[in-house]
Amino acid sequence: MKDLEGINLLSLEMFGFRALWSPFFMLALVILTAAFFLITIKYRSLFKGSTPITRKQASIFITAMILLYLIKGSPLDLLGHIMFSAHMTQMAILYLVIPPLFITSIPDWVWRAIFTFRVIEKPFMFFTKPLIALLVFNVFFSFYHIPFIFDFVKLNMWYHGIYTVILFIMAIFMWWPVVNHLEKDKELSGLQKVGYIFGNGILLTPACALIIFTKHPLYDTFTDPAAWSQAMTLCVPASALSSLGISGPELLNWLPLLEDQQLGGVLMKIIQEIVYGSMLGYIFFDWYKKENQKSADETENLYEPREGHFSPSGTVK
Repeated sequence: MKDLEGINLLSLEMFGFRALWSPFFMLALVILTAAFFLITIKYRSLFKGSTPITRKQASIFITAMILLYLIKGSPLDLLGHIMFSAHMTQMAILYLVIPPLFITSIPDWVWRAIFTFRVIEKPFMFFTKPLIALLVFNVFFSFYHIPFIFDFVKLNMWYHGIYTVILFIMAIFMWWPVVNHLEKDKELSGLQKVGYIFGNGILLTPACALIIFTKHPLYDTFTDPAAWSQAMTLCVPASALSSLGISGPELLNWLPLLEDQQLGGVLMKIIQEIVYGSMLGYIFFDWYKKENQKSADETENLYEPREGHFSPSGTVK
């Protein structure tokens, strides 16, 4: 029993620096961040209608990049292949937290420059229509967690990478109607945004319920030693994994498999509620601010002197 407890507490450091900290992914994010600031600061004059990037936008973009690295480049990514609860935490932050930060951090004139390419603009405008964006993201997310699809994707590096990128793009589509201010004439009203957020919460619930209330572990890549070892090669070289002599995830997971799976569903739902609740608060206060400004403008217009009418001083204009 003592030996088993020792195995359960093994440090993730045995998988090596590359598996833990993903240096190539870090380098890619550093290059992306440098390109962003070169475009928005040094080469801004090359773009029509460009304006200086604000400190708020710069801070949000850096925050999004740090979160992206922590989710996909830090030891949490490795842990996400060992514990289902860590995987679901990744999913929640990657698709519910990072996309709205990414959208709001990019200046409108950069988005306009991107949309000058018709091959991008047409599909983007189609998939960001509220009803389509709502359905496509939640269908893709729910399908991903059907056991045979989940295991199939997790066992192949290319399928896993492609599905992750597609789902992230769909998450951007889903958040676009709520947080973008590029198309003022097509922007959803405050009440419509509230309904949109509630709709998202409802459509995401079945996938979480499937995971939380099932009576047995669903996914081979977290329960079957052979499938788990193959899935682990997505972040740990096969030669290094075989040399460690680990037979399955239960030797590294300090929770029973079913409890770990249920915890993953609960964490996903909790993070979703926090994110959507925060967004509802933001929408409400933004709507309240706009309504107050609208009332103030109407009051000002009511007392504005007009030709042929008496001014407050009693003179005819």
